[in-house]
Amino acid sequence: MKFMVALTMMAVTIFGLLIDGHNCKIVQFIFGDSLSDVGNNKYLSKSLAQASLPWYGIDFGNGLPNGRFSNGRTVADIIGDNMGLSRPPAFLDPSLTEDIILENGVNYASGGGGILNETGGYFIQRLSLYRQIELFEGTQTLIKSKIGAQAAEKFFQEARYVVALGSNDFINNYLMPVYRDSWTYNDQTFIDYLMETLQRQLKLLHSLGARQLMVFGLGPMGCIPLQRVLSTSGDCQDRTNKLALSFNKAGSKLMEDLSSKLPNASYKFGDAYDVVNDVISNPDKYGFSNAETPCCSFGRIRPALTCIPASVLCKDRSKYVFWDEYHPSDSANELIARELIKKLGFLRVDETNGPSPAPAIAPSPEE
Repeated sequence: MKFMVALTMMAVTIFGLLIDGHNCKIVQFIFGDSLSDVGNNKYLSKSLAQASLPWYGIDFGNGLPNGRFSNGRTVADIIGDNMGLSRPPAFLDPSLTEDIILENGVNYASGGGGILNETGGYFIQRLSLYRQIELFEGTQTLIKSKIGAQAAEKFFQEARYVVALGSNDFINNYLMPVYRDSWTYNDQTFIDYLMETLQRQLKLLHSLGARQLMVFGLGPMGCIPLQRVLSTSGDCQDRTNKLALSFNKAGSKLMEDLSSKLPNASYKFGDAYDVVNDVISNPDKYGFSNAETPCCSFGRIRPALTCIPASVLCKDRSKYVFWDEYHPSDSANELIARELIKKLGFLRVDETNGPSPAPAIAPSPEE
């Protein structure tokens, strides 16, 4: 009898600890665009920004499309793996539950999304950062109902946050004459507009509990294959790269300011521009053979804009910096992630996570 009483008391104590949030895992909440999307756009039926057809995902798990706009992992995947954090599922995944959120966190990233609500309008459906934050607020309500307000506050304050947007605000907004922003602002005033908006968004996230947060900077987006093929010379677009550098400079200062002013905030800016630029300029130095054209394309018919079953794949995907016209390959994402880990001093708890094995047969390799 004494044993049963003791066992019952222990069970009640453990249950109480769980409800109080003391045993809640540290998880990630990811906000972003197609560089971090893990499947949200699959559930946006009208969205034109999709990674739901082969050969997306060919080097991830079972090799089938999973919503990632790459052949393999995202940068956020790799950083999280190295920190020992679970990979958060897509918010719009219908199987998402409160228990899954408590165990893995949530990814709200959406292909075509931007810091600005107006960005990516021609994709029809996409989740802007403001919309992603609204969805996060809904997540908080669910978790508070599940474990109580006090435990939920602790859970969200101990979580890690990633905000990775900005490239679409230029490539699919400001640099396209069809958008009003392209003729409302000049280069500097548009950067100011982005930073003012991002500052409000990050302060809102802080008010919702985000204490440890990283914002990803932009790479040399003037060198993505789409930008090259649209230029007359095939070279990188210098103005686009200068905009990325200006964004990074302003973003880094914004993170410093917020970290110094917001209570208990550790906000960092992850800038891998220099190393990515060096990879593009000197691919052989990093083990790549091609840094100009996408691995998945229609050969000489470009731009292809997206990767589809009729596309031709390069012979060795690990040797290409870019997977499609917009997005880096798994190998390039690995390099970017390791640079950010090194720069920001993230604890690497798992050195064994390499690229997921590719299926044995690749379609129509390009010689």
